[in-house]
Amino acid sequence: MRPQVKEEQREEEDNPFQPRKHPNSSLLFLLLQATTNFREKNPRDQLGPRRSMMASSGFRRFSFRQIVVALLLLLASSSSSCLVYAKHKGGNSTTTTVPFHGKEELRRYRKIMAQVARLKKASSPDGDVIDCVPPHLQPAFEHPKLRGQKPEAEPEERPKVAGGDTTAAEEEVFPAQAWTDGGESCPEGSIPVRRTKRRDVLRSSSAVRFGRKAPRAAGVVRRDSTSDGHEHAVGYVTGDQFYGAKASLNVWSAKVASPAEFSLSQIWVISGSFGNDLNTIEAGWQVSPELYGDNSPRFFTYWTTDAYQATGCYNLHCSGFVQTNNRIAIGAAISPTSVYNGRQFDISLLIWKDPRRGHWWLQLGSGPLVGYWPSNLFTHLGRHANMVQFGGEVVNSRPSGSHTPTQMGSGHFPREGFNRAAYFRNLQVVDWDNNLLPAASLRLVADHPSCYDIQGGYNRAWGNYFYYGGPGRNVRCP
Repeated sequence: MRPQVKEEQREEEDNPFQPRKHPNSSLLFLLLQATTNFREKNPRDQLGPRRSMMASSGFRRFSFRQIVVALLLLLASSSSSCLVYAKHKGGNSTTTTVPFHGKEELRRYRKIMAQVARLKKASSPDGDVIDCVPPHLQPAFEHPKLRGQKPEAEPEERPKVAGGDTTAAEEEVFPAQAWTDGGESCPEGSIPVRRTKRRDVLRSSSAVRFGRKAPRAAGVVRRDSTSDGHEHAVGYVTGDQFYGAKASLNVWSAKVASPAEFSLSQIWVISGSFGNDLNTIEAGWQVSPELYGDNSPRFFTYWTTDAYQATGCYNLHCSGFVQTNNRIAIGAAISPTSVYNGRQFDISLLIWKDPRRGHWWLQLGSGPLVGYWPSNLFTHLGRHANMVQFGGEVVNSRPSGSHTPTQMGSGHFPREGFNRAAYFRNLQVVDWDNNLLPAASLRLVADHPSCYDIQGGYNRAWGNYFYYGGPGRNVRCP
């Protein structure tokens, strides 16, 4: 019979940032234990209750000098480059440690942890656990090319709007994430990391490929659509050197029919031949029951350097993407979402290559930078992109032999227009001189227009735009 583990204990065990036990952190405990052992082994303690009670004052068995030495050793261990602390939960006590580099960093960490202790009292309504992690301990720096590094400062210059076009400079409203509904955020000097639990990994069809897209077949022309069940309705530009992309897209709670499927809307920044050397950087919103355990739309990132074979992953599920923002949790739910025949909620995404350091930065809305993909992760994208793609993607697993009813976007066709269909607007690219330009010569394509379609246009308010999506299975899409 398997031992029963309380849920709160599981959460502690699931925490990937749980520090290791420190070998010198239990000196007082060992000292007390030694007195207990002395009492238990002393034959005089068998004389009766009164004698045992007297013997339990075990410190009298040690010299004053021995006790002072033990306390000094304990004090030395707590002031070294490792922070030693005790955690109490469920009646159990464990002693743990976190490595630091210098007293100033240790002092800063203690201040952060004091704030985090208050933050943890708030719970995320969607069941997520958000850990506030010191930036140098985030997963990115486990990558062989990034070990020993720390997050870099934000670029001084961001892409500028060429020609004074005001359509891209409008005020943008970012829908909040569920975990921040009560005004919570991680303290400055830390980043929010959505905790991966055991049940998340066990839900995956393959623990080895947890947090990754399915590999793509080689030899694909034009874009990353293949016959492996992934279907797209996208707009794309190609044939030039691109250094970034920007667009606004509304967020929907798309219905996903099977845990093995997902529905997403995103920007792709692409370089390579669509063979095994394909490089991509991706960001947007996604509904994926298998990855997240629910049907909420979630803010996500992705990257690969080998056509989704062995490199890259979603969010922070592997080393690579470096997060710098303390208010945005990658993988957390977006709330509120757009309503059919009701209010629409946008997110605005900007991905661009910093001309000075070469890293690919991600901006959400008009202000905060989320973080960056280091340039040395990539081969082709180490220089520039040769394609930018905007739009939707679903996985069609063909349940029961027919097309999936998983929705793309709002689940309604583009012809229904504003307030009903999903859209991308103000489609732009970044040129070699760090200018934002309209996405000229935009091509629109849908793999299966009877299932998911796309229709585009242009106006002064929205610039280049398109509506896209659909319900999946219907009378014209059996």
